[in-house]
Amino acid sequence: MKILLDFLPILLFVAAYKFTTIYIATGVLMVATVLQMAVTYAIDKKLTAMHKMTLGMVLGFGALTLVLQDETFIKWKPTVLYIAMALAMCVAMWVMKKNYLKLMLGSQLDLPDPVWVRLNVAWMLYCLFMAAVNGYVAAYYTTDQWINFKIWGYVFPLVFMGGQGWYISRYLGPDEPEVATVEAAETDKTV
Repeated sequence: MKILLDFLPILLFVAAYKFTTIYIATGVLMVATVLQMAVTYAIDKKLTAMHKMTLGMVLGFGALTLVLQDETFIKWKPTVLYIAMALAMCVAMWVMKKNYLKLMLGSQLDLPDPVWVRLNVAWMLYCLFMAAVNGYVAAYYTTDQWINFKIWGYVFPLVFMGGQGWYISRYLGPDEPEVATVEAAETDKTV
């Protein structure tokens, strides 16, 4: 259900664009995001920093798009959001010495610290990649093409998350004792 909730605003945005204008679609995105955050808050009793940042950017860039009647702002919002996410993870990891992913998911996943570091770096690189791709499409393609990219571009996160699932699967579930045994055996060999 949470995955559907995460994708709902963008799906409503694309649907509204297909039947109306970019400006009406932007208003729909803004309202849908506010509702998404309200439901998330009702379920979790809190909003993460990521939720707050997303909400602020959707409302800010959406307002600029509507007030100035310039679609450029809403098209560049994902690029700015991805860069902000990458910077936040980078600062948290190397300046504050905290792993943002581990803070968010550590209670749900029991992974070794080096795996958390690699996942955090992978997310930083993924965010920079997505920022660059969205920026390129926003700058060099029409709004219709950018909207189509928003639809078909969801292949990127699905592949990325699938790859992460595959990567961490060896550290989870019934194989976990074997991993610990193999690591212990390798440690014994080095002693």
